[in-house]
Amino acid sequence: MRRFPWILTVLTALGVALLLALGVWQVQRLKWKEGLIAAAEAASTRPPESLDAVLAGGDVEFRKAMMVCPGLATAPYVELQSIHDGQPGVRLISACRPVGRDDVLLIDRGFVADGREGRPRVQASTLPLVLVGELRITPPPPALAPPPANERFYARDTAAMAKALGVTGPVRPETVFALTAINPEVPALVPSAPPAAFSNNHFGYALTWFGLAIALIGFYAALLRRRLKEGRPSSSPAPRAGR
Repeated sequence: MRRFPWILTVLTALGVALLLALGVWQVQRLKWKEGLIAAAEAASTRPPESLDAVLAGGDVEFRKAMMVCPGLATAPYVELQSIHDGQPGVRLISACRPVGRDDVLLIDRGFVADGREGRPRVQASTLPLVLVGELRITPPPPALAPPPANERFYARDTAAMAKALGVTGPVRPETVFALTAINPEVPALVPSAPPAAFSNNHFGYALTWFGLAIALIGFYAALLRRRLKEGRPSSSPAPRAGR
């Protein structure tokens, strides 16, 4: 008779425990993602507040802020390769030191589709401009992003963009997406904030992990049944002795 497969049993138990833990973790991630989406939706519906009030509130993601940026309408800019509504183009990024603050924010002035003519003029100015924008936390650029060339960037790199724009002093990690037109004389430049890109597939992932755990249990049960069946002594009658 075969011995009970203890090693297989222990390995199966460890595998099932791991798969169940991954499933539970995905359920927790699901609840976290749902809370994040709800918070983003609530923040996007709030009316604009002063920049200082928004920054003092802690969670600035998707908050709308009002600020005064001297000379922004004619400020230098770099171009960021981008896609908006399925159309390739560039976004124009400038620096703003809001009135009353010592730090600098990068302003996404809007999107210009490929093939559209027109760019804002660049000249020194201190003319104040009131801007309403939406704040987003800027993630670090991908490690494999192409390096910038000819003042065109291929990843949103806050430090590199600020350096290219000649910014001195501290630069905040957020990007402000203009919601009001900074350059109405340039119709090709469309101010916009990209839609929130929240993928919420955690429920499907959880079902996958739980399903694999059930499949592993079923496979182990079938293998164990077969092993025990093969190990049973034969029940066929013993041959009769010859007379």
